[in-house]
Amino acid sequence: QLQASGGGLVQTRGSLKLSCAASGRTFSMYNMAWFRQAPGKEREFVAAVSRSGDSTYYADSVKGRFTISRDNAENTVYLQMNTLKPEDTAVYYCAARRVLVPTSPTLYDYWGQGTLVTVSS
Repeated sequence: QLQASGGGLVQTRGSLKLSCAASGRTFSMYNMAWFRQAPGKEREFVAAVSRSGDSTYYADSVKGRFTISRDNAENTVYLQMNTLKPEDTAVYYCAARRVLVPTSPTLYDYWGQGTLVTVSS
């Protein structure tokens, strides 16, 4: 089970840090990712981190502004979002998958409930 938190209202160029806490003892066996879905749009890949945390992947739209990380001891994955823009407004979801790190949301096995991020201009 995944529980996302940390969303809220922030001004343009502000920062937020999202968290996704996982239950169970197998967190370190899963690659973790963040996706987002804006109103009227499809869910899109944001960032992903490998099981060990050694490898990270980002969508071009967030590269250089967002940082994904994980703490396997705390069963938590994070998304630090800096220099936020109005177009970052969306519901953010964390997701887990055992093998590989695809960017398609249909390939992920487990999902959190989402947390809303609103960036005001």
